[in-house]
Amino acid sequence: MTLILRYMQNPDIPQVVTIDHLAFTPPWSARSYAYEVNESNYSHMLVLEHFDVPPPPSGIKRLVQSINGGREIESRIVGYGGLWYIMDEAHISTIAIHPELRGRGWGEILLAGMIRRSITLGAHYIVLEVRVSNTVAQQLYQKYDFKTVAIKRKYYHNDGEDAYDMRLNLDDGGEYARSFAPRYAHLLETHGFTDLYTETLPPRNRSQSDSSSA
Repeated sequence: MTLILRYMQNPDIPQVVTIDHLAFTPPWSARSYAYEVNESNYSHMLVLEHFDVPPPPSGIKRLVQSINGGREIESRIVGYGGLWYIMDEAHISTIAIHPELRGRGWGEILLAGMIRRSITLGAHYIVLEVRVSNTVAQQLYQKYDFKTVAIKRKYYHNDGEDAYDMRLNLDDGGEYARSFAPRYAHLLETHGFTDLYTETLPPRNRSQSDSSSA
């Protein structure tokens, strides 16, 4: 098993939308994700991709796959997140793991990845909204020192539920970043995932950079 944390790309959107429909009401549209991935200069969308390497095939399947260059490796998107960075504020816009795959600590990978990306970008603080009834998510945010600073009344339009406005202060002379580094290293060691996100430009920016340097 291999897990990769990386930027969201266009081919990921159908799987992301499927998870979104299972996790949230109302969900985002595919068009919204396409905008975040391709057009928004403020978005740092990410996915957690799971690679499942199948056992070696036998008989004719082994022969066919050797002719084709080796075994097939299947993968799926198991979770995703959205991070907006504007001025000195990072805003976690969405985060979800496929409902069938929760309880494995993968949501923590997404959250920690967005925190590390925010630190890399130079954010002074991170904000997010969470349903007042979603105590599981609140406990995860509190684990990483998010504090509730306000209640947004009737924030969720579909049912009128309130949201907690939670914030993480990063404007502390680098103290949080220094304490966060070993926690992130431990998370990497525990789950064995590959981080292709937190210190990398979005694909759209990499393309622009390559074009300007050509």
